[in-house]
Amino acid sequence: MSDPTTTQTVPALFANVAAADEAVAHFRGRLAFESDVSDVAAALATDAPGFVVVDTRSDESWTQGHVPGAMHLPGRRIAGEATAHIPAGTPVVVYCWGPGCNGATRAALEFARLGYPVKEMLGGFEYWVREGFAYDTPDGMRQRPADALTNVAAAGVGGAPLPTGSVGVISCAC
Repeated sequence: MSDPTTTQTVPALFANVAAADEAVAHFRGRLAFESDVSDVAAALATDAPGFVVVDTRSDESWTQGHVPGAMHLPGRRIAGEATAHIPAGTPVVVYCWGPGCNGATRAALEFARLGYPVKEMLGGFEYWVREGFAYDTPDGMRQRPADALTNVAAAGVGGAPLPTGSVGVISCAC
C-alpha cells in the first residue's frame, strides 16, 4: 500500500492543467457549441426536432450524399442567403465533410454573426456515414454498416451481435 503522505510525480502531460472550475466552464461551453452525429440523428428521428440541419459543403460533395432532410447552403453563401431560407431565430446545426475540415466551424461563425442559435455537428458527413446512418443521394437513400471503430456497441463488437437485418438509430456507446 502506498503512503498517502508521499508526493506523487505529476506526469508531463498534466504539468499545466486547468483548475476544475475552469474545466467545467470549458467543457460546458463546448457542449453549447457542438453536437455529435448520434445526438443529431436521435433528434432528427423525433416528430419535431426543432432545428434545421445545414450541409455547408460544395455542390459536388452534396451530390455524393448528405444527411436526409438537410438543407444545402455552402459556407461561402451563408452570409448572403441564410435569412432568405431559414427564419430568424431558428436553431441550426451545420456540418461539412469531417473532422479534418473546418468548413462547419466557419459556417457556424457566419450563422452566429447573423444571430442564429447554432451548433456544429462534430465528425461531419464522414462520421454520419461511418456510424451507419442512412444518407440521401440523387439515386435514393444509401446506408453502410456501422464502422466498428466509431461505435463498437452498435457494430456488435464486444457484445451480442446485431439482430439480422437490423437498421436504425445508432446511439453512441460513450
